[in-house]
Amino acid sequence: MNTMKYDVIVCGAGIVGMATALALVRAGVNVALLAPRRAPEPMQGEQYHARVYAISEASQAFLASLGIWDAMPQERVTEVDAMQVNGDRDGQVVLHAWQAAKPHLAWIVESGEIERALFQALTIYGLPWINDTMQAWQPGQVTTADGATLQAQLFIGADGARSPLRSAAGMAHSKKDYGDKGLVTHLTCEKPHMNTAYQWFCNHHVLAFLPMPDTSEGHQVSLVWSVDDATADRFLQMDEATLALTLPQALDQVAQGCLGKLSVRSRLHGFPLTLEKAQMAASGVALVGDAAHRVHPLAGQGLNLGLGDVKVLAQTLNQKEAFRSYGELRVLERYARARAADVMAMRVATDGLYQLFSRELPALPLLRNAGMRLVQQLPWVKRQLIAGASGL
Repeated sequence: MNTMKYDVIVCGAGIVGMATALALVRAGVNVALLAPRRAPEPMQGEQYHARVYAISEASQAFLASLGIWDAMPQERVTEVDAMQVNGDRDGQVVLHAWQAAKPHLAWIVESGEIERALFQALTIYGLPWINDTMQAWQPGQVTTADGATLQAQLFIGADGARSPLRSAAGMAHSKKDYGDKGLVTHLTCEKPHMNTAYQWFCNHHVLAFLPMPDTSEGHQVSLVWSVDDATADRFLQMDEATLALTLPQALDQVAQGCLGKLSVRSRLHGFPLTLEKAQMAASGVALVGDAAHRVHPLAGQGLNLGLGDVKVLAQTLNQKEAFRSYGELRVLERYARARAADVMAMRVATDGLYQLFSRELPALPLLRNAGMRLVQQLPWVKRQLIAGASGL
């Protein structure tokens, strides 16, 4: 089998992987994608993809620059104009887009719709897509499961939290298990969400309702609930009828009827929650997205962090000196340094919030809720919080 040569090969075809390949091919880089090639299936009618993302202002602008944003059906995209965060006592912080002179705080978008738009764009650009997986790596070369040899100056690992490329390249990686799972499903709610995202910190758990388009069944929100493994497994093992009765009751104990009567309208999914950090660059290898880092989903910033990686890496490669290769360590270290502060800030913020509300030290509940009440009274602090969430 002949050896295939490219300047850059992206390993992984999730949102971050396809976005990386698209950003590079649009910049004129000789790039290929190495991953199983599966066209994302469109959802029919009023059915919605299980996984949704809160897209920040910076990520929305980046997707728009790639020509992706307008390629998605806008009737399936929901603007977030306000966010209400509730503590485990009487603490509450309410953020509105107008408080920072912004039209929206974020947008709720289905993972599958982003994937479909990216897949279509890569098809239009005729990007070489190698329908295979990596079997072995050595500097400048990978061997695929089908026995093909691929050579490149740079291999980009966008191959997920268990990144085979990261492991093969021996890049440093640390992981902390929270002992929690994230539960996701879609709910029909009695009251309109008013384009508001709701969040509760309660009993060591984090519950979020994200606004979604209305359906013929009524108003709709997407549930993201971080709970301990035992609680999560109990819900995941329930049959459909038992879940339909039990889950709304459990949610109402936390949400206190905020959106009225709730009913389950899609299958319940669960995924483990971890805090992970990896070496983002080595000679001939760069990592993006979950291959490089994972944070607690309580701030909804995981994908935004990954798209930030893509934007900075593409800019770094585009601005390198002509005499340097794409895989030169000096070039890739610029990328790693440029991302270090944002990645660390998000790790500290999400893990710090999780630790703050998961501990029951004397007086801590009183202090954290008092802190929330104080923030609610300080407009300039709210503006800073909105700016941070916007990623700008």
